[in-house]
Amino acid sequence: MPYLTKAVPNPEPVDCRILTAALELFVAHGFHSVSVHDIQKLANVSIGSIYNHFGGKEGIAKALYDHLLIEIEQMIEQVIAEKKSGKARCERVIELLFEYTESRRSIITFVFDIRHREILPKQEPIYQSLAFKMLDKLIEQGIDEQEIKEGSLALISACFFGAAIRMIQMRIEGAIELPLNDQYPEILDMLWQGVAKQD
Repeated sequence: MPYLTKAVPNPEPVDCRILTAALELFVAHGFHSVSVHDIQKLANVSIGSIYNHFGGKEGIAKALYDHLLIEIEQMIEQVIAEKKSGKARCERVIELLFEYTESRRSIITFVFDIRHREILPKQEPIYQSLAFKMLDKLIEQGIDEQEIKEGSLALISACFFGAAIRMIQMRIEGAIELPLNDQYPEILDMLWQGVAKQD
């Protein structure tokens, strides 16, 4: 099972092996180019195990998407638990996302760079997920603390977190060559210029 912070259990349970293999294959080859047999071979499980646990390739993709969004939610919850200002919490989320773009590339790619509506047409847009609502709450805290200018919560969040996520996508695609965490202070300065409350 792909995790952001937790260690993979050893031995890895069958359902976890299936999701780990699917993540690797979906990111490397694209959802539509991967077959259930490809996943079965890499996970070293039976075809029956895949169908028993997930019902097929779409079920695997849905379970993987849900699991990885929970991983992002838990990361944001850990940041929220830190007794910091809204601004500091926003910065910490960006810092962690940039770190995970390098250290957990396949997870970040699947969450932020795959067109989920094409493979999961009934799935709500990612910006309606709990993880993104939590990001909006961080922006709201920054507005309440007068560190972030007042305005449309959706627009301010898109300017700050949306711009950072676009940079992550560009890094994954190779358009940005240097690791984002190496450029973190400069990027953070640019992000804050768009949303910071002016004195």
